[in-house]
Amino acid sequence: MLPRGRPRALGAAALLLLLLVIGFFLFRGDLDCERSEREASGGGGDPRSLPRSLTPRVLPDERPRPRGTAAFDGDPPADPGGHNGSDCIPPRPRPPKCELLQVAIVCAGHNSSRDVITLVKSMLFYRKNPLHLHLVTDAVARNILETLFHMWMVPAVQISFYNADELKPQVSWIPNKHYSGLYGLMKLVLPSALPPDLARVIVLDTDVTFASNIAELWALFAHFSDKQVIGLVENQSDWYLGNLWRNHRPWPALGRGFNTGVILLRLDRLRQAGWEQMWKLTATRELLTLPATSLADQDIFNAIIKEHPWLVQPLPCVWNVQLSDHTLAERCYSEASDLKVIHWNSPKKLRVKNKHVESFRNLYLTFLEYDGNLLRRELFGCPRPPPPGAEQLQRALAQLDEEDACFEFRRQQLTVHRVHITFLPHKPPPPQPHDVTLVAQLSMDRMQMLEALCRHWPGPMSLALYLTDAEAQQFLRFVETSVVLSARQDVAYHVVYREGPLYPINQLRNVALAQALTPYVFLSDIDFLPAYSLYDYLRASIQQLELGSGRKAALVVPAFETLHYRFSFPSSKAELLALLDAGSLHTFRYHEWPRGHAPTDYARWREAQAPYHVQWAADYEPYVVVPRDCPRYDPRFAGFGWNKVAHVMELDAQEYELLVLPEAFVIHLPHAPSLDISRFRSSPTYRDCLQALKDEFHQDLSRRYGAAALKYLTALQQPRGPT
Repeated sequence: MLPRGRPRALGAAALLLLLLVIGFFLFRGDLDCERSEREASGGGGDPRSLPRSLTPRVLPDERPRPRGTAAFDGDPPADPGGHNGSDCIPPRPRPPKCELLQVAIVCAGHNSSRDVITLVKSMLFYRKNPLHLHLVTDAVARNILETLFHMWMVPAVQISFYNADELKPQVSWIPNKHYSGLYGLMKLVLPSALPPDLARVIVLDTDVTFASNIAELWALFAHFSDKQVIGLVENQSDWYLGNLWRNHRPWPALGRGFNTGVILLRLDRLRQAGWEQMWKLTATRELLTLPATSLADQDIFNAIIKEHPWLVQPLPCVWNVQLSDHTLAERCYSEASDLKVIHWNSPKKLRVKNKHVESFRNLYLTFLEYDGNLLRRELFGCPRPPPPGAEQLQRALAQLDEEDACFEFRRQQLTVHRVHITFLPHKPPPPQPHDVTLVAQLSMDRMQMLEALCRHWPGPMSLALYLTDAEAQQFLRFVETSVVLSARQDVAYHVVYREGPLYPINQLRNVALAQALTPYVFLSDIDFLPAYSLYDYLRASIQQLELGSGRKAALVVPAFETLHYRFSFPSSKAELLALLDAGSLHTFRYHEWPRGHAPTDYARWREAQAPYHVQWAADYEPYVVVPRDCPRYDPRFAGFGWNKVAHVMELDAQEYELLVLPEAFVIHLPHAPSLDISRFRSSPTYRDCLQALKDEFHQDLSRRYGAAALKYLTALQQPRGPT
């Protein structure tokens, strides 16, 4: 009989031996990987013998990987039958928790700017690291994105802009058939355009969507050999094989070539290698026999890699799943367990034909309609300088008393809304000394007014829309499918994203006013239709009254209303007076709040043949034409009440003369009452808070204008009215 305890010892020894054997077989592949990598980077082998892979072989997660299996989540091992895939690669390191990740994007125009925002949303959703976005933009995109990111105030995100127009001469000599134009070639000049101390950067096309943490992509830099300078995913189509159609002649490429929608660039090594001379010589040589690039920078990158294959580090296919017209991406995503980046690289974008496109489209739509306010998340444990103005805002918010009955009014005043100016393509009007822009604001429930307004007002408009991210996409589709709206390029739409319980009416007006480009603005509301001739009449009146000579005047446009949803709009003042006498029209709000427009003196207007002066009076709130640099609206007035009254009072305080135009008119159309007016009518607390805001406004007015503001004190002592 064996001594006591001997069986346990023998069992333990056998178990240890078994684990060693299993470990040898499990990790032999990784050792082979390391040996082959050393050989490739150290000259031990032909650098042109790149691993070949397009179709992945993926094992379920958390299982031991047999020899030859890639160590990336969901990434395939090399397939000898394919081309430029990554073979066995050691397990990826993670970047330090707070390492700053550098990302470069080229963006031009209105549509591309919208694409950038969706891309950035997808990055922010998954990211755990601070980001520095390097945006190469034209003037249009910079104006849009600089405003948006300033108001977005996302923690731990730094933005730098680079002028694309200054880079154009470096690539303008290259003929390019791609729809991206010159901007599609600008990734070639990033090593010289970006700061010289920037060593590494991820370069992204605007039409990619992240489904993973971008830090995982950044970590792939660790797999570069000493000679590798560019990380790319293999092109997932046969484009560069030249067999898509008869006489198809692509640029030279290694196998299927590589797609440049997602690039890892070692900028320091590219500069040392003389990248600028390299790509220019290659492009010049190939253009001797080829008429132009078909795929912009991608053709030139591939021609360089064909000649210098050791420069490229193939990346796993999941980091650039390409949904092109002739895609072979299914070989990647049908077996991969974890896709990382989706690339809409067809000119058809979301309308590309693909049997699985609905699943990918849903991922894209998730971020397209995602509330960007929710991405203002702190990266705890990663101290970074706060966005400009964030500290002052936090101090002001901390001073608010949540028990205050007027807390939501106080909170709304401090809300910084995301603003996307010129949400749709816009062509500014040519400069004219007496031109007028109609300025107004609206929400989703007034969208139906836009077509009628465009028919009545042929001139430029600046409109602020208060929408959620999802509603902004509904609005986009509404405009695209409207014959009337899609034909107008002189209407600038500015989306202010919803946040808070109150409608920020004066903030919206200020956004629209700030974006007007003509010397004069007509400050209107969306539920008013102007006379058909009003645009031309206003420009003629401005010229006749010589307002451009420094005369400070506000031209009053008399307001009327109809209670009928259907009525024949008058084509002249004579027709309007006939409708007024017949009871089909009324002076605006005559039955609810006559004080708001009584100083216009409608009886005098009926007979007037020339503009006439009127005096400011308490609660006066006419619709006026003023110079573009007029005082802004007071943003403390949100919801319903006193928003226009306060503005007209400020105009009077600045000594604007009020001139009523005898042939001008607008007509208010009926609609359901807004939520804010319902709250005003039903809530004593709401009305008390409005009164408190009035008192504060008058105190501020007195501080700014001194004794001249004393006459407005009586305005606060009058019986309270709705506006």
